[in-house]
Amino acid sequence: MKKIVFILTILFTATQISAQKIGVVDTNYVLSKLPQYKEAESRLNSQVTQWQADIQRLQAEYERKREAFENEKVLLVGDQLKLREKEVVDMETNIRNTIGARFGTNGEVNQLRSNLTKPYQDQIWNAIKTVSTKNNLGIVLDKSNNISVIFLDKKYDYTEAVLNLLGKSTPKGEDTKSNNLRPGSNSRGDSKTNIKGKGGALQQRKAKAAEAREN
Repeated sequence: MKKIVFILTILFTATQISAQKIGVVDTNYVLSKLPQYKEAESRLNSQVTQWQADIQRLQAEYERKREAFENEKVLLVGDQLKLREKEVVDMETNIRNTIGARFGTNGEVNQLRSNLTKPYQDQIWNAIKTVSTKNNLGIVLDKSNNISVIFLDKKYDYTEAVLNLLGKSTPKGEDTKSNNLRPGSNSRGDSKTNIKGKGGALQQRKAKAAEAREN
């Protein structure tokens, strides 16, 4: 009896899932197309590069200290030996702690990356929610979140729809306003030029009429 109930439950769940419309979005692709995110990511990478250079400098200094200690420790005795040995050990510990604090699981790099992506992830989530409601999607999968998609019909990929929605919600620059003129329309300066040209032609006609009367 339990087996029958279990099978019916699986069939019911499968039927419910199949009845729902499924969509797929590649959030990493969407993020890569956001200029603000790319700029912030560039600043993060610059900071990471700086931290890596700092650690390399500490490691180089540690290697010099350790090598000097190994070469000279036969000449050291008592407190002097302990002091030099402690100096080397402390430098090694400092490097290990710095690497963990910067690049560990809960290190500063991951925290900065989380702070970097969160505002844009919120924007993408709101856009996905809007697209899901508009297209009656019951399930939305993130293609970039370690999901193996063997085959995907383009009509189920809503990545561009999300990206377009984010693009429409982004304020346009001032240069866009200048492109809103109708084709063939003139600016204010061009209008003044045309008026001046008409006035010159009128003066020429008046001069020719006066010359004809004198003759």
